[in-house]
Amino acid sequence: MTVRRLLPSDAEQFQSVRLCGLQECPSAFASSHEEEVGTPLEVVAQRLAHKPDGAIFGWFAGPALRGVVGVQREGMSKLAHKAYIWGMYVAPDARRSGVGQELLVHALAYARDELGVRQVNLGVNTQNAAAISLYRRVGFEVYGTEREFLLVDGVLHDEHHMVCQVRSAT
Repeated sequence: MTVRRLLPSDAEQFQSVRLCGLQECPSAFASSHEEEVGTPLEVVAQRLAHKPDGAIFGWFAGPALRGVVGVQREGMSKLAHKAYIWGMYVAPDARRSGVGQELLVHALAYARDELGVRQVNLGVNTQNAAAISLYRRVGFEVYGTEREFLLVDGVLHDEHHMVCQVRSAT
């Protein structure tokens, strides 16, 4: 079992895990299965190529990818002291075993040490108690709630905005 930065050669496994997440938990992601299912593997591989402002990490059980998380620094210079978590997903058979926490610890360390940011933000569906609990365990706290953030199959969902301070403001 290992966590590492994903590479273009991981595109097929990443796409498979991502599509499973989008299908299983449509209210957890802004993107949809229908929007991403036709994405060519070459495009997915390009997204996994090394970039200086972000990374996607994967948790592997042997050769099998079982969890993913993305971290991205904000693009504008006045916002570049922040990054955000995106695309967090752990396969059902790997949940409640520390996989999510291990992925987040790696992502936060990368944000702090490699990206040099001060804080990391994320959004989470207010009904996703397990995810909220996980995020709190690694240091995130709610700083606001956006009502009616997402519309999935005619149902509106609220989203908590959470922040984790990873570096002092010195």
